[in-house]
Amino acid sequence: MTTEELSGMGPLVARLGRVGQRLRHADRARPWVLDTLVVVLVFLLFCLPDLLHAVGVIGGDGDGPRHFRLVFTRLPVAGMLALQAGLVLPLLWRRRAPAAAFGAVTAVFVLQWSLGAALRADVALFIALYSLALHGRLRQLPWACAVMAGALVLVAAQVSAAVSVWDALFFLLSTATAALALGLMIRIRRAQLAGLRDRAARLEIERDQRGRLAVAAERARVAREMHDIVGHNLSVIITLADAGAYAADAAPEQGKEALHIIGDTGRQALGELRRVLGVLREADGPPAEPELSPQPGLTDIDALCEGVRAAGLEVVYRTAGDIDALDSGVQLTVYRIVQEALTNTLKHAGAGARANLTIVVEDTRLTITVQDSGAPTPAGRPRTANEEGHGLVGMRERAALYGGHVSAGPAGAGWTVRADLDLTPQDDAR
Repeated sequence: MTTEELSGMGPLVARLGRVGQRLRHADRARPWVLDTLVVVLVFLLFCLPDLLHAVGVIGGDGDGPRHFRLVFTRLPVAGMLALQAGLVLPLLWRRRAPAAAFGAVTAVFVLQWSLGAALRADVALFIALYSLALHGRLRQLPWACAVMAGALVLVAAQVSAAVSVWDALFFLLSTATAALALGLMIRIRRAQLAGLRDRAARLEIERDQRGRLAVAAERARVAREMHDIVGHNLSVIITLADAGAYAADAAPEQGKEALHIIGDTGRQALGELRRVLGVLREADGPPAEPELSPQPGLTDIDALCEGVRAAGLEVVYRTAGDIDALDSGVQLTVYRIVQEALTNTLKHAGAGARANLTIVVEDTRLTITVQDSGAPTPAGRPRTANEEGHGLVGMRERAALYGGHVSAGPAGAGWTVRADLDLTPQDDAR
């Protein structure tokens, strides 16, 4: 078959698939329709010819050669109708109760052959076996096959006068095996398709879950960045604004300097916010040239400390070890942890307090320590060991990215924040 012929069959195959899907939906809605149709077809194809021959509408050698016809008993029309009904009507329940339908058909089949009669409606036994293999319980198949084999041996014995027993058994058992194999093949195919549909549904659910987790993780990352940027800069601005308000009358030059620092801090915060939010913005037209700025690192901690000092907090900054060899990801994490710790110190200890900031790199460990002296006056809001806001949670999340942890608690009159990071490369840690 050529490629053109295969491509031409595409619409036909699609239409047949849609028709099959509609038929399956209709069968699920009204299953009795298909069962009734099967019974009607069996009656028309296999029962009606025997009835017409019995009443003389069809004559001749409808029953085969004379020596073959003498083997069987002729039944009256009423008896033939009763046996045909017993063979065919149980097929109405072949899908809802396949074992019961098979048992009923087998019982009538054995009764019929015990009377020495042969009917074309005996095909119902093979249909019942097929239905049991397709719709019944698998543990019912062994006894059903044994019963079927016994019934077919009875038939072979009845026809032994006209046909060899072994020939009859070969034909009958081959037909039964074909019905059984067809039912099992369709059952396995349906199970495979159901498994594929279930797997596809699970994969779709997992894909949606991964998408939601990715969105949640991105939201958490953006929220953490926003908290670090806005929280720190607003704390500095608020502290400078309060100090400028007090100094406006007593020391106008200091108030003016505070206003300049507030402006610089606000512009810095605005630039960082634009950088973070620019990642989330989706432009409809061609993307505009983004306003990019490098991520803060350890070299920016000096400027960070200067801004905090301008707000009134005395900061002593010390480092030890080869901090210049740290990669940009570690430096950003260190900067954000220090920024959050100094912001909390400025917020709780207030202006006039003292903070000691130490960053130590030793082998594959990095330690950050921020220890403050506490509020210089009782007016400062005291902190408790159980107090935990978004800032401390954010610091712990950042430290966890490098296998570290963060601890915070009171130390004397002040408060100490300590963060430990693991600098071991991931390839070596495996």
